[in-house]
Amino acid sequence: MRLFFVLAACALSLGAQRHPITHEDVWLMKRVGAPVVSPNGKWAVTLVTEPSYDSAKTVSDLWIVPVDGSAPARRLTSTRSAETGAAFSPDSNRIAFSAEREGDTAPQIYVLPLDGGEAQRVTGLSTGASDPRWRPDGKAILFQSNVYPGARNDEENRKAAEERKARKYNTHAFEGFPFRYWDHWLDDRQPHVFIQPLDEGAKARDLLAGAKLAQSPGFGGASGLAGENLEAVWSPDGAWVLFTATTDRNRGAYAATSTQIFRVPAAGGEPVAVTHGPDSYSRAIFRPDGKVLYASHSVDEAKALYSLTRLVTLAWPNPAEPKFLTPGWDRSVSSIACSWDSRHLYVTVEEAGHDKIFILPADGGTPEKFEEETEGGFSGLAAPQAASGLVVLWGSMTHPEDVFAIDVNKRTRHALTRFNEDRIARIDWQPMREFWFTASNGKRIQSLIVYPPGFDPAKKYPLVLFPHGGPHNMTKDQFFVRWNYHLLASPGYILLLTNYTGSTGYGEDFAAAIHKDILRTPAKEIEEAADAAIKAFPCIDATRQAAIGASYGGYLMAWFEGNTKRFKCLVNHAGLTDNTSFWGATDGAYYWERRNGGPVWEQKGSWVDQSPATYAANFATPMLITHGEHDFRVPINQAFEMYKLLQRRQVPSRLVIFPDASHFVLKGEDARQHMKEVTGWLMRYLGK
Repeated sequence: MRLFFVLAACALSLGAQRHPITHEDVWLMKRVGAPVVSPNGKWAVTLVTEPSYDSAKTVSDLWIVPVDGSAPARRLTSTRSAETGAAFSPDSNRIAFSAEREGDTAPQIYVLPLDGGEAQRVTGLSTGASDPRWRPDGKAILFQSNVYPGARNDEENRKAAEERKARKYNTHAFEGFPFRYWDHWLDDRQPHVFIQPLDEGAKARDLLAGAKLAQSPGFGGASGLAGENLEAVWSPDGAWVLFTATTDRNRGAYAATSTQIFRVPAAGGEPVAVTHGPDSYSRAIFRPDGKVLYASHSVDEAKALYSLTRLVTLAWPNPAEPKFLTPGWDRSVSSIACSWDSRHLYVTVEEAGHDKIFILPADGGTPEKFEEETEGGFSGLAAPQAASGLVVLWGSMTHPEDVFAIDVNKRTRHALTRFNEDRIARIDWQPMREFWFTASNGKRIQSLIVYPPGFDPAKKYPLVLFPHGGPHNMTKDQFFVRWNYHLLASPGYILLLTNYTGSTGYGEDFAAAIHKDILRTPAKEIEEAADAAIKAFPCIDATRQAAIGASYGGYLMAWFEGNTKRFKCLVNHAGLTDNTSFWGATDGAYYWERRNGGPVWEQKGSWVDQSPATYAANFATPMLITHGEHDFRVPINQAFEMYKLLQRRQVPSRLVIFPDASHFVLKGEDARQHMKEVTGWLMRYLGK
């Protein structure tokens, strides 16, 4: 991966001047989506977003590049609306995608021939269409649309939408659970899977219309930030459609819920469960030989609040009980791709600050690390159906992701895209450093360290701690837009990013242990990491320390506020203040009851003992609080409570609310101002 640093050096030798990173550098970096590879292995397509601070000027188009690297990437589409869900046809000659183009009232599925010509719209549903999947014979497309309950066809969906639009009142009314998610209110629409034949004049068919499964009160898809997704796929012969769904989501206020894999005949019929039980199954994919179905598995939340994502196999076409493919492997599988000859699986996993590729036999066996990755990480694995090799994304803290081709036999790789090459070369930044120490509890703890621009080891620099959110997450060697590590270090600070107990990538027990001790142990480990770093790095000024956190990281900042005096200042974005009032306002329910040690009315376990508000009498450290007004995961009342407590204690504090933001500050100008607030607060108390 030293290729890009060589390129950067070449650019600098031509006269480019390096400068400390700015928010403009961060925000305007082109953002590259997960690649899609053609079945014949010749082409890769990726969605490239060219951001602007004016969202109306942001451009998102599909780009195509030959996998052999014989030509640079070229723009494939050029429209005002973004294309999503790109999928190659089985013959590799066409691409299907979802887009809302001129004349559309909702996104529709389009098909673009690669030999020339305009994209043709193939769906026209009032409820829109997304996530296209080609039937193996290339004569039909599977897709998803969110429909109104009981609607048997598009005419009835259109009528239901018009009736709601004509109402003279505006309410959200519920008699069940859940009722909102992350940043949006839920309504009565539900995801369905459709088949659109590509014959001229053919209409799309709703495979779940009238199905008893879809009429159950707990029916829904696999929940994610972008909404519910049924993750629908074709069987190898095109006779079946498989999808992921839940049938018990309405129990979420008082019990654990699960997702299962179902199959429904492509010709129509009642869906039948392929997996069963309290554990969850999702992300079904077929091996190229069509004999095996792979799926992701996680343990019932009532048994374990955290468990690794493991792979299971089911025989096809007569699936029996799932068999674990990776039962003893102490890592969670992120993405998966099958070799064209059905002999191997390629997977990505989080491990010690990196996303790494492992290879394992298709029928199970010992995972083998593709290479000892020490810089950056991989994501978005894609494998052709008729050729060897992989197409992936690779990126690091000093390099936003680009598309790479991998020769799995030679264990070599080459870059297919270089979208941000010039901007990267002009920034004064260094690759991150790794730092390990043994905590007082005996655990080996890893931190990543980021140096400021113009770093001089003979000078002293303030130390800023930035533990990640989650908590089931991992700080890793990746380019981050919202909280860019080099931007936070740019005033002249050393940034310490500690992967405390609860972090992923260090084994199941390490991550799960946080549920026995929500804040106290992670906070202690983070402080001990700072102490160890101060001893190991003479360039750190121990008299000037600060800490930043967002989400669970903000929760840690609230804990630090009442439990340590080591910091000159704190920055708390979207953090919890009081466990009880948070439970009453957040979009979830039963999970928090399980994590805190029982029902909220019992006030046992961590409800009080590890609630930051409990320690308000000790509040003394200046704190900046930032929050999005539309945050339903950590609702805005938590920001108000923290600010009022600080004001009551007469602690210097600043409250900044972003009216258009949710849990994440996503608008360009808001994001720029947010970073000004954060770095300005740090400079007020740490200097430059």
